[in-house]
Amino acid sequence: MKKIHFIISFFVLAMLAGCSNDSSDIDLEGLSAPENISALTTVTQDNTGKVTFLPKGEGVTQYKINYGDGSAESDYFGTGGTVTHIYKEGVYKAKIKAMGINGKTTEVEQEVVVSFRAPENLVVVITNDLSVSKKVTVKATADFALFYDVYFGETGKPDPVSANNGESVSYVYQEAGTYTIRVVSKSAAIKTTEYTQEFTAKLVLNPTSAAPTPPNRSAGNVISIYGSKYTNVAGTNYFPDWGQAGQGSSWTEFDLNGDKMLNYIKLSYQGIALADGTTIDVTGMDYFHMDVWTADLQKIETSLISKTNGEKPVVKDLTANQWTSIDIPISAFTSQGLTVADIFQLKFVGTPWATGTVFIDNIYFYKNAETLTTAAPTPTKTASDVISMFSDAYTNVAIATWRTDWSAAKLEETAIAGNAVKKYSDLNFVGIEPVSTIDASAMTHFHVDVWSSDFTEFRIKLVDFGANGVYNGGGDDKEHEIKFTAPAKGTWVSLDIPLSDFTGLTTRAHIAQLIYSANPTGANTIYIDNVYFHK
Repeated sequence: MKKIHFIISFFVLAMLAGCSNDSSDIDLEGLSAPENISALTTVTQDNTGKVTFLPKGEGVTQYKINYGDGSAESDYFGTGGTVTHIYKEGVYKAKIKAMGINGKTTEVEQEVVVSFRAPENLVVVITNDLSVSKKVTVKATADFALFYDVYFGETGKPDPVSANNGESVSYVYQEAGTYTIRVVSKSAAIKTTEYTQEFTAKLVLNPTSAAPTPPNRSAGNVISIYGSKYTNVAGTNYFPDWGQAGQGSSWTEFDLNGDKMLNYIKLSYQGIALADGTTIDVTGMDYFHMDVWTADLQKIETSLISKTNGEKPVVKDLTANQWTSIDIPISAFTSQGLTVADIFQLKFVGTPWATGTVFIDNIYFYKNAETLTTAAPTPTKTASDVISMFSDAYTNVAIATWRTDWSAAKLEETAIAGNAVKKYSDLNFVGIEPVSTIDASAMTHFHVDVWSSDFTEFRIKLVDFGANGVYNGGGDDKEHEIKFTAPAKGTWVSLDIPLSDFTGLTTRAHIAQLIYSANPTGANTIYIDNVYFHK
């Protein structure tokens, strides 16, 4: 059998190699050893002590079992297979050995109790899942037991679900309601021990986790109706009286550990109305977004309502017991003939009608930021007149970091049209530090090319550490920041700043830090190129 094991492994490897091509390598050593190994152990109830092992795990190609009673271990067998063994009465420490395709193994120990006494002191705990509707979990423990069967009592589901003694097993019912759950605890004895309980499988009626946090967006790229991430349109009414109460519908603002969301109960139709006289123009937006949670709604219909030409709906499916993030293109409304320059109301309709409860958060319109496709202008200064920190046009001085660890910004080294650039996202402020201080005494200007689709302000600070070249928070440390308000968006902005404008610097001989910052803080993406001093 050992020879067969190696032949099988060689065959599998040969098949993989045969499926590869010249540009693909199989990194078997990079694969991890098998994980989450266990085995369902069941026993024949005839006083013979015949135990069956059904192993399971991840990343496994074959198993073998050491029975723990001093007998020879099993041969290797494939996934999904079983192996049986006859035990004498007693308690044993069996070992399940799992092998992956690269030969790496994982071994776990599992207790096997073989008793010809019926299980005793059976304890059964049945619970509803807190986050998944109609999901019930059973855990049974008994002395002398090896495993147990659970009959969940749903019509048309007569087969039991089995689990090892002391482990849990779960089941999701088709409908909420009360069911007769029967647990049969088994040992090697013919006699079993049973427990029966009437149990109600419940709907989870509210979310237990918050909706996904919206991404950082520039204020000009979003119009928010409801949510805590962005500034909402003032004076909005989230439950205008359109007669919904006659349909049994109601609403509240649900508070989940400080995170608030709209809760529409028995949703038939529901409106959201902007303050009297207020309309919003969403022609410049790309999408309408909202996050929706429900236990019992199948679909939600969303309508935008124009003050001049009515309303148009879009229907989306919902997934029960989890947040569904909905992004509807504005074109889905305009293609139906809707004018979106004067939206003053929204409407939601639930399917099925007036029976389901829905939670909604993060209602807003947004547009995608403009994308950068062209490289920054190529510098034209003579190389001998330049001290370059970053540019493909010059030889750069050594830089220790382009993102100091006291910054929350994210840095990506990327390229635009074949030209290397620094991309900062979620920029609050970021420090750049050369390996050695820069002597810019002979230079007259500082230059940088910057591009962003969403900044409203950009700031540049130079810091001189003084003759000792060490930051000490004072003394000979000097710094100065230049602020640029309302820089052009969606185009490269070439900033060529006279060093004399950095009036706070009494010397430029020991430049140790360059600091960029922007507004809105942490809500923009900025590309940087051609960073240098020149004369």
